[in-house]
Amino acid sequence: MPVEVAPCSHAVNGRVRILKGTDLKSVPIPVYDRIMGQLATVTMAGFFVVFAPLAFGEDAYVSRLLVFANQQALPSLLPKDTHILHDPVAIEKYLEALDGSPPNWRELQGKDGARHDETLFALNRERDRLRAGRPALSERITFLWDGVLSTYVQEKASFLVAIGPEVIATQWGLVRFKPESLPAELVAVPPADLTESLRVRLSRGEVVRVLVAMTGRLVPDEALIYDFAHDEPGQGMVMPMVRVERIDYLMPP
Repeated sequence: MPVEVAPCSHAVNGRVRILKGTDLKSVPIPVYDRIMGQLATVTMAGFFVVFAPLAFGEDAYVSRLLVFANQQALPSLLPKDTHILHDPVAIEKYLEALDGSPPNWRELQGKDGARHDETLFALNRERDRLRAGRPALSERITFLWDGVLSTYVQEKASFLVAIGPEVIATQWGLVRFKPESLPAELVAVPPADLTESLRVRLSRGEVVRVLVAMTGRLVPDEALIYDFAHDEPGQGMVMPMVRVERIDYLMPP
């Protein structure tokens, strides 16, 4: 159930927040906190962003242990060959390995300032063709989304997790990672000795935030999608399409 808020017009550098269903590039912190609080009460599917269910190996990673660790500990939790793509510079280097250089967004938009879907379509198809066979396509990557603990599931001794995407400003434009698909429910299993304290925090209406790390590889035939942000004409956006293989949940200690 997407939550709509008014667009925010101030300039944003580095990482910015976006809410699925609104195309907002950024949200003021008080508004973001309020919305994330609302998300924590959503129980329908236990899940803010709805994707097609996975057709393979759901149980392998739908239920995962909730690890009490900060973001700096993430590399030690992931396979050693994983590239974590959260910093703008790391993302830019990865995109460079895939496509060489960013498109000329001003040229793609044209003098009339309108969207040109046919031009974008041609750009995407040509870049798909040129990208074929590049080593970066097969590299394992991890991207991060924000999440909150939602409903407690008694029979699983675990919490459903509501999530929302993050948009990162780079020299290539805004970058938003897109999972090819995700299961209908994401489930975080807390350590047994902390389950009750987390349930109490939720019962008080507290927003319990988690960091959701999604790991996988790019979809080979449609690895990157180039488009314009709908709420800001001329603002280029790059969307890496990721076939997710595992999901990890982190909570700062």
